[in-house]
Order: sequence, then C-alpha cells, then structure tokens
Amino acid sequence: MKCPFCEPDERNVLYEDSLIKILIDSYPANRGHLLVVPRRHVERWEDLTEEEKISLIRGMELAMKALRKALNPDAFNVGMNLGREAGQTVPHLHLHVIPRWKGDSKNPRGGVRKAVLDLEDENLSLKERWVRNRMSEEEVESLRKALNALI
Repeated sequence: MKCPFCEPDERNVLYEDSLIKILIDSYPANRGHLLVVPRRHVERWEDLTEEEKISLIRGMELAMKALRKALNPDAFNVGMNLGREAGQTVPHLHLHVIPRWKGDSKNPRGGVRKAVLDLEDENLSLKERWVRNRMSEEEVESLRKALNALI
C-alpha cells in the first residue's frame, strides 16, 4: 500500500519545501484540520533529523498563521500520535493542527488530554482521575534520573 503522505492527492497539498509538507487532513476533526508531515518517510520521532524536527515546528507555526488569516479560529489543538498504541493510523509521522472555535464543542475542557481517557473514565471525578493517573514516587525518581542522564 502506498503512503498517503509520501504520495498525497495534490489537491490536499497546501505547502511544501525540501523538508516538510502541509496537507489538508482527509478525515478532519474540525474545519481546517491540517497535517504537517516530513517529506521523508519516517515513522518514529527518534528517526527524524534535528533539522526535520525544527522544520515540523516551523510548519506548525506556518499552518497556525495561515489558519488564523483564512479562518480566524479562536484556538488550536496541536498534537501527534506517536505509535499505533497512541492512536497513530498512518505509519508516517505527522503533526495535527486543528483549529477550534468557541462553541464547536459542548465541553472542550481537557483538550488533548481527553484522547487517553477510556469511556469509563468519563464517570470518574477529576480527583479520582488525578489520583489514578499519578506516578508513584519510584516512577518519578526513575523519570528524573532518566532526564538528567540525557543532559
């Protein structure tokens, strides 16, 4: 199967340079939903070059500026699903830029955090969610050591 981001429908290509493309999402979560994708077929963040990473962020900024000018949204959701278990359905890394308007959702509270909640979580109070999702002291210390080892 050919990659829809390596060989996109030309009507969906809004911008491209030597490192990235900005595409219209074929299954938009909201009007104006765009994708910023590396030109090179890369599945994992770790496989991007530093220059590609910087270009993705620059592409996000370009997409947001263009959306502000063309559609005048009130806000944005921006994010990536990195890996199948995180909800990534196309195995080519991509960054979502989703414009938002006041009233487009009954309760936008939680934004991208809602993406990791199961339906049963909706029945939990905020305090119950925070308690359940909190890391143990050991996990916190392990994460702290891992981060400091990278510096």
